[in-house]
Amino acid sequence: MLERHELETFLTLAEELHFGRTAERLRVSTGRVSQVVRKLERRIGAPLFARTSRVVQLTPIGRQLADDLAPLVAGIEDAVRRAAEAGRGVTGRLCVAFLGEWTAPVLLKAVALFSQRHPECQVEVREVQLFNSRSSLVDGSIDLLIAAYPFDGMACGPALLEEARVLAVPAGHPLTQRASVSLEVLADHPVVQYPSATSAGFKRDRTPEHTPSGRPVPKGPVGGTFSEMLTLVAMGRGVLPVGEHTRRYYPRPDVAYVPIHGAPPIRRGLVWRESNTTARVREFVRAASDASPAPTG
Repeated sequence: MLERHELETFLTLAEELHFGRTAERLRVSTGRVSQVVRKLERRIGAPLFARTSRVVQLTPIGRQLADDLAPLVAGIEDAVRRAAEAGRGVTGRLCVAFLGEWTAPVLLKAVALFSQRHPECQVEVREVQLFNSRSSLVDGSIDLLIAAYPFDGMACGPALLEEARVLAVPAGHPLTQRASVSLEVLADHPVVQYPSATSAGFKRDRTPEHTPSGRPVPKGPVGGTFSEMLTLVAMGRGVLPVGEHTRRYYPRPDVAYVPIHGAPPIRRGLVWRESNTTARVREFVRAASDASPAPTG
């Protein structure tokens, strides 16, 4: 087994590829770094770094070792962190966010129950937009987000909200004369698109490239926010499949909503970075599930 300082030295040098910077980060001498590396190379039986007076590079064996060790060390650190959190209890700060006005009441129910159970943990609530929802999770600005599924690349909790799909069209559009439409109608009208920051899985679900029968769906203009997308609809630039709660939270005289039959419901719940699955996050997800039981049907 490698000692902790050996792992830290090897992985830091593999990242920095510079003995001086590695020594600075680890607060040791460059001689100490060289000593640890030579000891590892003797144990492995092969060079891990190719070094000259100017350049330090990983050998193929060194690269493979670094690739194999990095996730293992990260996993150990996560395990220790989770154990420490469990020992301290659920304390500290948690930042949760909502995307869309209709998700805020469900989130606030979860906040109330979580705060009742864990009064020593401070909860902050924020609103995010389509363009920064993912980046806010990735950069750690927020810990959890209640949003529509699917949300690619993130851990997901149980669904907390469910709603039928409707089609947003300009007021007075011929489709408003129908009691309902199917997803096949998307082939006959440009569909307003979500911003590029939105995940591919979400786009396939909400604004597919083909109808269920395989007909291509023409793409309309891209909106930066949900309100902007509805404005594009009102301008006659395209139609947009949305959830039925949009009627209540985004009432507009220039936009009408036509039910879509035969389409699966939209489900919403909490998402977070898998690597950020802390005790606080787990307990908040549990509180949200208890405060708003998962919908059925």
